[in-house]
Amino acid sequence: MRIWEGFQHGINFGGWLSQGEHSDKHYETFLTETDFAVAARWGLDHVRIPVDYELVETEGGIQKESGFQWIAQCITWCRKYGLHMILDLHKTAGYTFDDPIHSDEFFTNPALQARFISLWQEFAKRYGKDHDVVAFELLNEIVNAESAESWNRIAANAVAAIRSVAQKNYILIGGIHHNGADGVPLLDAPADSRIVYNFHCYEPIVFTHQTASWAKGMPRNFHIKYPDDLAAYRRHSAAFNKQYIKAFLHEGIQDVEASFFEANFAPAIAAAEKYDIPLYCGEYGVIDQADTESTLHWYRTITSVFDKYHIGRAAWTYKGMDFGLTDPHMNPILPQVLPLL
Repeated sequence: MRIWEGFQHGINFGGWLSQGEHSDKHYETFLTETDFAVAARWGLDHVRIPVDYELVETEGGIQKESGFQWIAQCITWCRKYGLHMILDLHKTAGYTFDDPIHSDEFFTNPALQARFISLWQEFAKRYGKDHDVVAFELLNEIVNAESAESWNRIAANAVAAIRSVAQKNYILIGGIHHNGADGVPLLDAPADSRIVYNFHCYEPIVFTHQTASWAKGMPRNFHIKYPDDLAAYRRHSAAFNKQYIKAFLHEGIQDVEASFFEANFAPAIAAAEKYDIPLYCGEYGVIDQADTESTLHWYRTITSVFDKYHIGRAAWTYKGMDFGLTDPHMNPILPQVLPLL
């Protein structure tokens, strides 16, 4: 498995050009050039920039030049501060990870797929020349397992469209189960040597998403420390949501520490090694409702596994969104967490 140079230690700039208010005021104030400087001062080598289609398109599909200029501005600031950048299409017309039920049409509707591919071709035309800085991430978190085959076909068409105008940018592709590591082996073989397999990790969910209102089955008053007894984690996971227990069903799990992450990452690592391409974790992090001592231990543990297998990563997230590293709840441990990113 190849090491993805320049994309080993990163941070997400979530909630800015995606999952936030789509207005000039928000774009101008939520994050600024100073935050790119901070990322560089932290010793990071890249930032992941999630963007929604609303940034660059109207609902009718008409391009919004001002939105493309914000992406160009990000590239300028990355160059200024010596950072690489991942352009992540977090939401496309017809599909969003946080509403999979109403997104099924994306996988069967040729018009929505054509719009998605056209947008990526436009990104490639505009930013392909910046291949020394910018990588392209096709789409954030495919959810349903039933979409795996359709997604492979759509992704292949998008890659072909990008390569028709931009041959050198790295392209990240993630799989089903919210970019789960177990979805990586279901992805098609890489089309070329500049494809990166991508996954996310918020395991164990009952720890990283404790009390989260959007986590199905999660009690609003539930708290758990990390680490804790493996049996307790399994018991709570199974009680809250059958999806949460799946992370504990892999062979080799002896505890909720390193063996847990190694077992969960194993399918993705094997797939990346099979094709000798880089493996990258585009999101990982802990909700602000967890105690800071546990949060620090979780970061130390997952980082040890990332480093062992040379997996590049970007923590979720820089500011706000219930996971912000610069928010006050992280102040007691931020000096210890930063070297782990």
